[in-house]
This record gives sequence, C-alpha cells and structure tokens, in this order.
Amino acid sequence: MLIIPAVDLRAGKCVRLVEGRLDNETIYADDPVEVAARWEEEGASWLHIVDLDGAFAGGLKNLKVIEKILSTVSIPVELGGGIREIAVIERLLNMGVSRVILGTAAIINSSLVAAACVQFGEKVIVGIDAREGKVAIEGWGVLSKKSTLELACEVETLGIKRVIFTDIWRDGTLKGPNLAAIEELTKATDLKIIAAGGIREADDLRALKKLEPLGVEAVILGKCLYAGTITLTEALAIG
Repeated sequence: MLIIPAVDLRAGKCVRLVEGRLDNETIYADDPVEVAARWEEEGASWLHIVDLDGAFAGGLKNLKVIEKILSTVSIPVELGGGIREIAVIERLLNMGVSRVILGTAAIINSSLVAAACVQFGEKVIVGIDAREGKVAIEGWGVLSKKSTLELACEVETLGIKRVIFTDIWRDGTLKGPNLAAIEELTKATDLKIIAAGGIREADDLRALKKLEPLGVEAVILGKCLYAGTITLTEALAIG
C-alpha cells in the first residue's frame, strides 16, 4: 500500500484545513518546496499536492509554487485544485505533473472526464470528497445531490481507473478514517482507491492495509504527519 504525503497550498504556504473549512486553517510552513523536499528525503515515492485557492476559485492559483516543487523533487506528483479544462490538464502534464486530479469537474462536466480519459488515460484520476454520503464540490463548499457511490460508478463507466476518496468530516481531525465508507466503495466498483481523511496513527494504517486486497492501493497522509502523531518512516514501514 502506497503512502503519499500531502502538501496543501494556500496563499503560497503549506497549510492544513480541518473539515475543509477555510476558517480553521493551520499554517505549517512558509515554504512548501522545502516541505516537499523533506518528504522525498524521508522516503516518499509520491507526493499529493492540492491548490486550495484553486479549488475554491475554480482555477489554479499557486502555479509558481507548484512549478518550484516539480523542479525540486524527482518523485512523481499528483495535483488537484480547480482543474476544469483539457488544456489545463495537458499543460500540467507537460510541466511534469504525473497525475491530475479532477474534482468538481467530475460532477459538472462528465464529458470532460470522458475526453480526458481517452486522451490521457490513467494520468487522470477523480477526487471524490464526501460529506454524509454526498459529494461536495467547489472547494467542498457546495454539496451536490449525487452520492459518493453514484459518482464512483459514473466515472468508472467514463474510463476512470482510480479515485481519491476523502471523508470531509474527518479530514484534518485525526479521528480515524471512514473504513466503512471506503470498504463500501471498494465493493461497489472495480476502481483503485486512494484513501484520505482522518488518519491519525499506525493502527489506522493497519486497518486500511487490510482493505488492500479489495482495491485500496494507497493512503494520503496530511495532518498526522504535520502534527507528529505518526512519522513518515513509521507509515512507510506499514505500507
């Protein structure tokens, strides 16, 4: 099971939000490039980057920082946050991003998802951000009528092979992952699942590791690494 450290960007800094709320933000570093380099140095084989400003605005806002991270680290990077056009996907992949994450676009523009799958294959993945079983979009600020499972099944038919599942109510809380929802997703689809939200300690990772045969191929770690409830070295040993 792959362990992927997260670097969330807001106003050029490395931050973490609790439950996706802009009014509950902690700044962990003024230089996200140094943070990204640190995770690579400690053994990460992938990085997960989110442009939070972009997610709320509907277009990338931290591009200069992203470019610096890409030129600094040698490990692959997956990137999300306000990506809603084929041209932007192509530009990011040409810049060196290895995987592009579509979130809001998966709800409001299914034809874009289908076209992206044809053109870019598994370099495009979908982020499914859930609140009480429904999908949240526009930087988690708007709750759609579509359920998590409905969206997962829909994007699978469009050609998506891999999704990131985040339980918003647990994200940044260190309360543990929503194992039931993750398992339900693995059973309802043949998608590869990257789990996120709420991971606190080694036991959480061991519980997710048990779901690996069902399709959980990776876990994104954010708050737990920055708060020190688990180290990347410890997490990598379990994964």
